[in-house]
Amino acid sequence: MRVVLSTWGSRGDVEPLAGLAVRLRELGAEVRVCAPADEEFAELLARVGVPLVPLGPTVRSVVAGTKPPSAQAAFRLAPELVAARFETLTAAAEGCDALLATGLMPAGARDVAEKLGIRYVFACFHTVGLPSRHFPPAARPGKPSPQGETDNRVLWEQDAERVNALYGEALNSHRAAIGLPPVDNVRDHVFTDQVWLAADATLWPSQGMTDLDVVQTGAWILPDDRPLPAELEAFLDAGAPPVYVGFGSMAARAPKDIARVAIEASRAHGRRVLLAHGWADLALIDDQNDCFAVGEVNQQALFGRVAAVVHHGGAGTTTTAAVAGAPQVVVPQIVDQPRWGARVAELGIGAAHDGPTPTVDSLYAALTTALTPETRARARAVAGTIRTDGATVAAKLLLDTASRETPPTPQARNRRAT
Repeated sequence: MRVVLSTWGSRGDVEPLAGLAVRLRELGAEVRVCAPADEEFAELLARVGVPLVPLGPTVRSVVAGTKPPSAQAAFRLAPELVAARFETLTAAAEGCDALLATGLMPAGARDVAEKLGIRYVFACFHTVGLPSRHFPPAARPGKPSPQGETDNRVLWEQDAERVNALYGEALNSHRAAIGLPPVDNVRDHVFTDQVWLAADATLWPSQGMTDLDVVQTGAWILPDDRPLPAELEAFLDAGAPPVYVGFGSMAARAPKDIARVAIEASRAHGRRVLLAHGWADLALIDDQNDCFAVGEVNQQALFGRVAAVVHHGGAGTTTTAAVAGAPQVVVPQIVDQPRWGARVAELGIGAAHDGPTPTVDSLYAALTTALTPETRARARAVAGTIRTDGATVAAKLLLDTASRETPPTPQARNRRAT
């Protein structure tokens, strides 16, 4: 069995595919991952021996400016990614049995699978962005709309129009070039009627969150057995567990002065600080020995040794901290992150900061909640309920459904046999 996994997005989009690829390979499948060729993604996939097929521009070249990408940039990027998928996936999926796509609106992936006559699956790491009669689009994720189902339907129709404006012309142009008819709703075409949700059911319950059929596999976790750097081990051993602060790939969106704010708020609690540079290049504010800065490290090994994890609320960081039983403070920035923060607060495993830009006082208050013995006890209890076999569940399901899929067209069958 041969499988192609495709994404374009941050590390939170790439690492789960690496976890799924490892499980597929253990079950005997041949796997390749089509993803942006950012250096850290290439290193990640090389570490687990999964081939990387470069797809589209690097993510850092798009998001690592001083300001978030503009609307004009989005209209330039969308057709570029569509073209990249048609070109890259057509070559990568030749002779394969299934294509699974995730990440930023993967328009073009289903179309390549359709042309090749192979199984297509759309997967996501949260339900924000999936049509729902109960919830509006991402402006207010996770909160029922006071306007009711009628207004929500209008909002989702507008959302479909927005996606069509971004991707429709490019998608249908490429479809026509390979002999496929046009589609009139790009979003629903990409999602299909059934989506796979790679999120833990405790952390992200899916019932009632979308009108689509959801197959919830659990989070796709890539096991990490790398040791922590010696200097970091020495810092951890030198005192009480520190507060970890990191904002991952939130380069242009990391809160202004977040390093200073987090260090001062943590020090006010008498806590040391472990600062993660991330794509925003967060840096220490002085040379006092109560703070330490790190680059990319094994968070699975680290989070069990910290007092709390202050982060942006990405799916991967939230899940890793939850599995480790570490209290969390979520300072959400975009899209799904407010909902992850809300769920952390609902579960009692941490606090959700109100808004994306904390002050010393507001972050101090959030840490006050996260650092209580009750929150730590609750975080440890919830950790025991989180399943870590989601990648295995998804791998078995993908191989099973691909083997039972309707046989491909004779044209595709002939291509796959050569």
